[in-house]
Amino acid sequence: MSKLLIAVAVLLILVSIPAAILWSSSSHSMLSFQPAPATIGQETPVTVHVVNPHGVRHIVARLEQNGASTLLLQTQTPSDHFLFWRRTHAPQDVAFTAGKKKSPNLQEGKARILVEAESNDLRAATDTISADVNVILRPPALTADSFQHYINQGGSEMLLLTPSGDWTQAGVRVGALSFDSYPATGGGGQRLALFALPWDAPLSTTPVAFALSAGGSEVTANFSFKIFPKKFRARDLAIDDKFLEKVVNQIDPNGSGDLLTRFIHINGQLRVENNKTLADLRLKSEPKFLWTQSFMQLANSQVESAFADVRSYIYKGKKVDQQVHLGFDLAVVAHTPVIAANDGRVVWAAPLGIYGNCIVVDHGYTLQSIYGHLSEIGVKEGEMVKRGQVMGKSGSTGLAGGDHLHFSMQVGGVQVNPVEWWDEHWIKDHIQNRFK
Repeated sequence: MSKLLIAVAVLLILVSIPAAILWSSSSHSMLSFQPAPATIGQETPVTVHVVNPHGVRHIVARLEQNGASTLLLQTQTPSDHFLFWRRTHAPQDVAFTAGKKKSPNLQEGKARILVEAESNDLRAATDTISADVNVILRPPALTADSFQHYINQGGSEMLLLTPSGDWTQAGVRVGALSFDSYPATGGGGQRLALFALPWDAPLSTTPVAFALSAGGSEVTANFSFKIFPKKFRARDLAIDDKFLEKVVNQIDPNGSGDLLTRFIHINGQLRVENNKTLADLRLKSEPKFLWTQSFMQLANSQVESAFADVRSYIYKGKKVDQQVHLGFDLAVVAHTPVIAANDGRVVWAAPLGIYGNCIVVDHGYTLQSIYGHLSEIGVKEGEMVKRGQVMGKSGSTGLAGGDHLHFSMQVGGVQVNPVEWWDEHWIKDHIQNRFK
């Protein structure tokens, strides 16, 4: 009898130890909204990021209001009680919609979105996340400010707009370009949108304010504006083998083929890619102004090239390429200290193709300044800088024939003429006075 008891005890131990290990190896789910919903309307998209190395067995999403609950989502995965330890599951995004279309009895007011996830392992732990939301069922509406907006071709402008009702995005559309708005200081639902009129935009372009609902319906609002045409220079730029050897081998040291062909690729395709990288930095912008004064031009600098110069590249007497130079080339002496044009946060401090060693400073509301061809970079991404602070030194890195600073500015990812932002009176008239 004692031998039988011992055998049973050993068997229980052999079974319980692995079970205990599997139990202790079970995990919880980490849930987060991407982003956290604040309002919902007729049909508002919601995304939840789920992290669990063992995966999830069930995911349930509900909308609760006044004691009533509506099922928004329910997923089911085959159970994996004992084999979960053999595989690792990547994080996943779970998307669903919330609103009047799925909850017919939903009313304007407060509500809550609740999401539950059950781990796909032995413990089957249930984790939850919730968000309190405002229900707004009125259709989107929009008003724009009453100022007269004077817009230079290749320049910038600011619009104050107030969306209401069931809206998820609001801003300004200029042709095929959209510029988002952000909460303006002072509250009251008013929002601020900086927007640009590209240097090559048709003079017939009509900027318009817009607001979109989650379901895709759109409302627009017109505002008073006048566009001033600008004439941009056309210039021939002679290049030779010495120049090609310098810039091509610096930018594309491992490339093959003749120097001219490689240069044309760099000057065209790589330029497009680099400008796309710069434009995408608008997504790192702060939703507020980080500056108070006008922007500074590099002191005592000679302008070697202006904004939107149309350059024809001449090689051995023949035109081999044409590109538009979207900035100012400013020269002083070799390795001149390069200063921050205004207060802001560094969002790029690294080599960038044709721009060589490059710094980009965010000034808020998608307004950013760009500093290229540097010989030295003295700041790091994420660092806050002050107006006039030295950030590096001028140089000839990237697509530069000699030592200078390439300086440009962009709004919403569109490069604009910096002259306006250097002008204290322009800033007062177009930005600061409109908040009074």
